[in-house]
Amino acid sequence: MTGQPAIRIDNLVKRYAGTGSGEDKLALKGVSFDVPQGEVFGLLGPNGAGKSTLINILAGLVTKTSGNAEIWGFDIDEHPRNAKRSIGIVPQEIVFDPFFTPFEVLENQGGFYGIGKGERRSEELLRAVHLADKRDAYARTLSGGMKRRLLIAKAMVHSPPILVLDEPTAGVDVELRRQLWELVTELNREGVTVVLTTHYLEEAEQLCDRIAIINHGELIANKPTRDLIGMAREKIVAITVDKDIAGPPMEEAFLKAEVVEPRRIEITYDRDKTSAGQVLALLQQHGYAIEDVTTREADLEDVFVQLTGAG
Repeated sequence: MTGQPAIRIDNLVKRYAGTGSGEDKLALKGVSFDVPQGEVFGLLGPNGAGKSTLINILAGLVTKTSGNAEIWGFDIDEHPRNAKRSIGIVPQEIVFDPFFTPFEVLENQGGFYGIGKGERRSEELLRAVHLADKRDAYARTLSGGMKRRLLIAKAMVHSPPILVLDEPTAGVDVELRRQLWELVTELNREGVTVVLTTHYLEEAEQLCDRIAIINHGELIANKPTRDLIGMAREKIVAITVDKDIAGPPMEEAFLKAEVVEPRRIEITYDRDKTSAGQVLALLQQHGYAIEDVTTREADLEDVFVQLTGAG
């Protein structure tokens, strides 16, 4: 599918009807964006922003109110079977029969997609997610991390070109998170387009080529990750001075000034309006000699808070 986006979302609206005297809820308010082929694409937003609704529409679990969506060039209304075969969804919840073995889980999933026994990749997928040694164990005996990896294998049984991971590392430990991302990075290297929702902004910053942010059902940002981080206006400078600080000095150029140690202060300023040099000069005017200075560059969390107002 040369040149086309992996996923195309055009003016997507989802309205949930109110019950009784309750008002209708607009979960998606005309969202439009493309997911380029071959990228790791981050879909971020606060709880209730509309991310899960959008993913459930792509998965065929929720019916859109209006607008269009294409998966690998297939309109989800005109070609629903082809659209579904082009995408694998890894849900937040761990969902499979606990009395099946991992091999049986994958074999059954292959059958659901009409894949003949001779064409199924169950053994290959178990090796890919490092579960070959658990092939015949009951799924209920697997650890939380193993179950997450089995979900990824399950989503890949029909060899979809697009993999969607909805909060895959929620509630898992640091080591497991690292293992999952190694697996996702490997799949992406093999050509799979990955769409990721996560609340771990550091994770999104490290993994995603491009990030879209949804807030209150509206798309408020869609940029390459580096460009998005460059939007952060606030910068923090930590300054050590020669004597105890009586109280945080107040200056119009300071967005915030906080004394963190008797002789150390952190000053937040808008880099579009003020420079670090001006901040230091203003502090010196208050009678302090500068002994040490460190700055913290903006990260994705700064941008996210700035754009969504999520304190």
